[in-house]
Amino acid sequence: MTDDLTSTGEAAQRGMIETRQITIDGQLLQVAIRHGGGSGPPLLLFNGIGANWELARPFLDALTSTTAIIFDVPGVGGSPRPAWPYRPSTLARLAAGLVAELGYTEVDVAGVSWGGGIAQQFAHQFPTRCRRLVLAATAPGFTMVPASPAVLWKMATPRRYADKGYMESIAADVYGGAFRDDPSLIGRHAAAMHGARSMGYFYQLLAMTGWTSLPWLWSLPQPTLILMGRDDPLVPPVNGQIMASLIPNAELRLIDDGHLFMVTRPTETAGLIEAFLADESRQVASSSLLARTTSYFRDLVPTSGGGRQKP
Repeated sequence: MTDDLTSTGEAAQRGMIETRQITIDGQLLQVAIRHGGGSGPPLLLFNGIGANWELARPFLDALTSTTAIIFDVPGVGGSPRPAWPYRPSTLARLAAGLVAELGYTEVDVAGVSWGGGIAQQFAHQFPTRCRRLVLAATAPGFTMVPASPAVLWKMATPRRYADKGYMESIAADVYGGAFRDDPSLIGRHAAAMHGARSMGYFYQLLAMTGWTSLPWLWSLPQPTLILMGRDDPLVPPVNGQIMASLIPNAELRLIDDGHLFMVTRPTETAGLIEAFLADESRQVASSSLLARTTSYFRDLVPTSGGGRQKP
């Protein structure tokens, strides 16, 4: 009888999102945990710039069996601003401390847009703690192929988070994809925005100043899934092609949507990611420097099959 009651309680908890405030190295973090029933490690998710964790809720709700962990970056949402600016390595260390505090020794890691840079840093900084890597609508730092100046100017401040009317006026131009065709999506997305503060946003911009992953992408051992929107004005999909050519064990998938496909196509995106995480045929790349170097130069050579990209 006890076992039956325990099973019933666990089943009821699956899919629930629990929020906690946890202090790591003196920094208070607002943390959300989506409980799943899968046997694999949890998915640690890094959100986009200025984004509170609630903006990722459509994706979290679309997961079927994966436990997911996400936290508000210091200065955003429910996490107070730190006394000093930080670097991506600082956030990676905070995330590793959070994972350990929650009792996990290994996680899968995903990053969206700005958060994709932090995900790359985590995989590089803590390779034994990161089993698999998912990079969504992101780039290799300041060395990326940039958006147009008009789009970048609209991203320079957090105004779109504070002024929902402004957000609705620029969403189609900045995010592309489904936002061009369905204005109701913009309103629903804007309704979930809160907590983006000017100084916290500035700290996020400052953190990525001068940061790039290009010198060491070739050394990442993790199986990696790269997801890019075909109509992404903010992060042109060519950035995904560059990363897929440099990461030894990477696969690129293009999605017929814009920058926020994880919000506008959550079921499709969650399905792709969970299938990738469960694919036991994907193995960790060799840790041999010679093997990685050989893989790096091999992948720079175009193939008749289009390399690793998949439609």
